[in-house]
Amino acid sequence: MAVNIKPLADRVLVKADAAEETTKSGLFIPDTAKEKPMRGVIVAVGAGKKDEPMTVKVGDKVLYGKYAGTELTVEGEEFLIMRESDIFAIL
Repeated sequence: MAVNIKPLADRVLVKADAAEETTKSGLFIPDTAKEKPMRGVIVAVGAGKKDEPMTVKVGDKVLYGKYAGTELTVEGEEFLIMRESDIFAIL
């Protein structure tokens, strides 16, 4: 997926996974009750800070905080832009 956004410094652009549509038992979850996903895929990576190189790369699946990042829409697609420090783990 090519995006014309280049994050600056230690920021990354993440495409969040889709929210769960049903529970494990098969019940449908209404839009008002869906939880914001906390996993996604790195789409673009900044250059990092002078003394701190980036540890994630494009294509990495990551786990991040529930309220991490700023939501933005580019060409009809939803993304999050956040600092690398908001990422908890690479999956």
